Formats: sequence, structure tokens, C-alpha cells
Amino acid sequence: MSRISKTLAAGRRSFLKALGLGAVAGGVAVAAKAEPAQAAKGGKQKVVYHLSDLNKVNFVLGNIRNHIKGMGGPQNVEVVLVTHGPALKAFHAIQVARSVEKKVAALQKVGIRFDACGNTMHAQKVTTKDLLPNFNNAHEGGVVRIAKLQEQGYIYLRP
Repeated sequence: MSRISKTLAAGRRSFLKALGLGAVAGGVAVAAKAEPAQAAKGGKQKVVYHLSDLNKVNFVLGNIRNHIKGMGGPQNVEVVLVTHGPALKAFHAIQVARSVEKKVAALQKVGIRFDACGNTMHAQKVTTKDLLPNFNNAHEGGVVRIAKLQEQGYIYLRP
């Protein structure tokens, strides 16, 4: 083997060795990210979900359920769902789908808060009595409510 070939072979081995170590380190980083994230200063992670699309209601409720599970349970996360626009119609008690009603009840049971945009409620001519139980009226409006929650340290998610 010529001197150039030996140098190239040695370089290739070093490269492959470094690549292998990088893959191992990358695997460790991925494994670390799979652990539930904790909020700063040891408190609960605070998250506000924004829902305005009627066709995403079940998807977002599923995301919230999965978020709680991924965090290791409701004791590790505080979630507020702020609903406005067409999506609020999915929570009208008179026309709610049974599957949505069950999901909301299960999420409320573990402490998830549901806020309805006061402006949307006015536009749809409903009050909190017309919505599923335990909905709160965000009198200031849904997007203002979301902004205020963000000021309080809530992470904004809009699936």
C-alpha cells in the first residue's frame, strides 16, 4: 500500500470513528429529550392551546391528552385551552358530539381549564350556560386572553 493510500485509509477510519461517536452522542441527546420537560424553577409547565378551527377540535383535545401523558401526568403541567371563532360551536351543549363531551369531561377532571372567547360568545349569541359545563368566559376576548397567559409564562401552542 502506498503512503498516500495509507494516509487516506487512516483518515477514513478516523472519520468513521468520529461519525460513530457522533451517532452515539446524538442518541443520548434524543434519549434526553424524550424525558418529560420540567418548567423553570421546578414548577409546572404552563401551556395555552389556541383553538379556532372547527375541524381541529378532536385533534387538539387529543394533543392535550398526549401532552399531559408526555409530561408524566397532570401534576406536571397546567393547560388552558382558549377557544374562539368557529371552533366554539363544537362546545355548544345543545349540539356537542358525544365524543367531544367525553374528552372535555375527562380533561376537566384532571384540571384542564377551558376558556371561551367573550367576543365569539356574543357573536354566536351564547352564554357559558349554553356551553359544556365549566367553560369560562374570557370577557376580554380569546386572543387577548392568550396574550395575557403568555405574559404569565405560558407556552403558546396552536396545533
